Amino acid sequence: MSNNTIRAYAAKEAGAALEAYEFDAGELQAHQVEVKVEYCGLCHSDISVLDNDWGVSSYPVVAGHEIIGTVERLGSEAKGLKVGQRVGIGWTAESCEACDQCIGGQQVLCTGEQKPTIIGHAGGFADKVRAGWQWVIPLPEEVNPESAGPLLCGGITVFDPILKHDIQAIHHVGVIGIGGLGHIAIKLLKAWGCEITAFTSNLDKTDELKVMGADHVVNSRDSEALKSQVGKFDLLLSTVNVTLDWSSYLATLAPNGSVHLLGIPLEPIPTPAPMLISGSKSISGSPTGSPLALRQLLKFAARKNIAPQIELFPMSKINDAIAHLKSGKVRYRVVLKSDFS
Repeated sequence: MSNNTIRAYAAKEAGAALEAYEFDAGELQAHQVEVKVEYCGLCHSDISVLDNDWGVSSYPVVAGHEIIGTVERLGSEAKGLKVGQRVGIGWTAESCEACDQCIGGQQVLCTGEQKPTIIGHAGGFADKVRAGWQWVIPLPEEVNPESAGPLLCGGITVFDPILKHDIQAIHHVGVIGIGGLGHIAIKLLKAWGCEITAFTSNLDKTDELKVMGADHVVNSRDSEALKSQVGKFDLLLSTVNVTLDWSSYLATLAPNGSVHLLGIPLEPIPTPAPMLISGSKSISGSPTGSPLALRQLLKFAARKNIAPQIELFPMSKINDAIAHLKSGKVRYRVVLKSDFS
């Protein structure tokens, strides 16, 4: 078998079960790093790409973008890494490194040749994966590799707006939707020192969410409960993909507060201009984060012993893992352990 042969699990068409798949990745490029996969998280975005929900998939699709593994080969221009080092790769595999955004340290907003790890590129449901060296993030020794993968997508997605909005321990932050992203947000915000309110449609999670760090738990669909929260939040992180009573949520913001979108609602969000203007409030959003933000997140997770709550499956049982994720019963993130022989 060639050094450039990658063994993977791929979907051959939208909605199809994943099956064993081998392909030749070609010669390792000078700027690339090849990583031997140990663990890979399973995210709802993987399902969207496998099923072509966004209309951008090109089959066969090898998904998986919450990758933990060890450096196996380095291109001649790769910097700061060594063979055998444990690293992670998240949503982005490459950026152009030449546009204004890349030069300014905002590679996640690259307007050049940005390559998501699982769109037009082979991801981590495989024995090996490749990425540009800047997007291969060193994993601190204190971080458990088994559970670290979800930090590289779900974790950075909720961590980046904490940085962008200059959130400090004096602030009160609400988290809407406590699933794969939301539960990590609670853990990060607790370590950050914030007051935290969790908004969930499943109040059976209340005790568990308080153990994670939530100070308050509110029914996300209870209009009367929302009225009791008026004027409280410096930031609301919305991780949900469904339409909510957005005017009521905007009313819960403190002056200068923001509703920050991380999930993608199914319908446009009506925005009452007077509500935004009178309190200097805003609606914002963001994708994942830059290589610098990813490094900062992993260092913070190491310092504060922050780990996503996971359920572990062998990668050979990937179709069972996908079915479990689709069932909505995951608590709170699925991770696949590589078992290629």
